[in-house]
Amino acid sequence: MEATEMTSDLILLLGTLLLLGVLSAKISSRFGMPALVFFIIAGMILGRFIYYDNAFITQWFGVLALVIILFEGGMQTDFRQIRPIIRPALSLATIGVLLTAFVIGYCAHLILGVSLLEGMLFGSIVGSTDAAAVFSVLGGKNVRSSLTSTLEAESGSNDPMAVFLTIMFIELIQSPDTSIVGKILSFVWEMGFGLVLGLICGKLAVWLINKIHFETSSLYPVLAISSALFTYGISSITHASGFLGVYVMALVMGNSDLTYRRTILQFNQGFGWIMQILMFVLLGLLVFPEQLPSIIWQGLALSILLMIVARPIGVFVSLMFSQFNFTEKTLLSWAGLRGAVPIVLATYPLLAGIENGQLFFNVIFFVVLTSALIQGTTISPLAEKLGLTETDKYAQPSIMELVATGRTQSEISHMTLTPHSQLIHRQLQDIDLPPSVLITAVLRNEDIVTPRGDTILLPGDKIYLLGPKDKREDIRRLFTGEGKPSPSAS
Repeated sequence: MEATEMTSDLILLLGTLLLLGVLSAKISSRFGMPALVFFIIAGMILGRFIYYDNAFITQWFGVLALVIILFEGGMQTDFRQIRPIIRPALSLATIGVLLTAFVIGYCAHLILGVSLLEGMLFGSIVGSTDAAAVFSVLGGKNVRSSLTSTLEAESGSNDPMAVFLTIMFIELIQSPDTSIVGKILSFVWEMGFGLVLGLICGKLAVWLINKIHFETSSLYPVLAISSALFTYGISSITHASGFLGVYVMALVMGNSDLTYRRTILQFNQGFGWIMQILMFVLLGLLVFPEQLPSIIWQGLALSILLMIVARPIGVFVSLMFSQFNFTEKTLLSWAGLRGAVPIVLATYPLLAGIENGQLFFNVIFFVVLTSALIQGTTISPLAEKLGLTETDKYAQPSIMELVATGRTQSEISHMTLTPHSQLIHRQLQDIDLPPSVLITAVLRNEDIVTPRGDTILLPGDKIYLLGPKDKREDIRRLFTGEGKPSPSAS
């Protein structure tokens, strides 16, 4: 009976946490504050009633959640937008992280009074931006798309450098004779093979999802998530970067023609929110609030130095030869949000038995919290102040399945017309639609316009079309001017 009551209590607790998490997300969007702040605070409050200090479970669940979050963020990233900024994003993810880690690591050595190696370990943990924080904070902002894409690509690909530096300095502290050259070669392998595995697994996942026919569409998102977890697992087993592999795999899937794309994306978004809520609550549980007052000034000093010294040095040096101007680099410096990744990496010293492991965890937790509170709430106002916002963002074409069964050959797609579309100011009756394709609705300024022959299309119109799946490329080519006609096109 006691076991049954405990199970019921745990289920009630889980339901309460998720309910509070969803409601706090609504509150956070209204006040412009990252939702992760509310989740972490909820965990800290919960820690007053539940004793929890299991760093291993926290690390395991944190890695699992980051895999889901990276997969969800990667699938929604348009490769056409990140292609022009791949080089600066990779520079930020490697050179930028390295410089940031060394600068703040030396500051930690002085402020915390730890050894230089331990200071560099601290810098390695907080050196990278966090995908969960960046995706969630920038998703609803009107920051210029080139900057948003750069930050998202950086946060999705800089985890390997942070993990490499963290593990290397832990090994150097425990075994001073560790080979630096060997670790550098290991990092090259992790990045290179992680990229290759991500590409291969992404292509295989797209092929499998498009070829297999389930009786219910609800299995396609499960297959997609399983592919992401498999990619991380096979990458880790082969000593490649699992995080990079998952992000590249998600990019491949998100930029390919995919059966039940909309169903998969919607599932990923909901599942990603669940993982974010539980992950940050767990991380909050691992903090003992009574220990924080003793490190407030050190944490605040390091947080400020990270935001206004270390991160800007990393950004301006790594982007020295890029096309970004001074104001754009300034925003990129300020938008380097810290989140789950540093806190999860902070569990590594705890599990490794590093002497100052708990001190590092508490200070890093404070740094992440202040980063979310200060930077997360001021990114949009700063972007407006610097003139780096944009008002006209047009949605990418998306596809909605007609019925919830894998045997249908039809789908509903919608295209948003940009001002440069060749169909602007044309009547529907003058548009040469592919065979068996029908325009079912036009959404204009939140109003539904019944499509008639004399209906004139305007910029920003969202066009809903019903047609066979094998006409997908022809529809996209007609409305966007991109893609290539399918062999079956007439």
